[in-house]
Amino acid sequence: MVAGIDPGADASVVTIPMLLLGCGMGALASQLGAVTVSAVPDERSAEVGGVQNTATNLGASLGTALIGSILIASLTATFITGIQNNPAVPPQVSTQASTQLASGIPFVSEADLAVALESAAVPDDLATEIVQEYSGASLAALRASMAAVAFFALVALFVSERIPTKAVGAS
Repeated sequence: MVAGIDPGADASVVTIPMLLLGCGMGALASQLGAVTVSAVPDERSAEVGGVQNTATNLGASLGTALIGSILIASLTATFITGIQNNPAVPPQVSTQASTQLASGIPFVSEADLAVALESAAVPDDLATEIVQEYSGASLAALRASMAAVAFFALVALFVSERIPTKAVGAS
């Protein structure tokens, strides 16, 4: 998905990777419960199942928050840098944007940004430059966040070698 994201990309870029991800998660989720429960004596299986479900939900929540933070931080840094380095953007606009957006930029569509710039009475040529900078920054932020997901997935592959392969009491 990281390689397929470009300005002309549509939803088809993510269809196959998301289908593969969904199939993989479904296969993993169904087997993970069996592996964790079979790794402990029968009288503890209910507790282990509960802990496993809790850890899955906690991991999904924290993972979403972490990747979302990477996305917003990358978008903010890339956009502000792009605005500051763009000669078509006046220095006072660059400074004002840097000050107001330093705490984070909302992830919006280019159309919504264009409407917001128009309602703020930003000249058309300047608005076009800002939208182009935002477009590039949003693509860079998406690539960075997906690369982070890929990195964490690779780390998880190495950690998964520690998952038990034999049930308790198996010879």
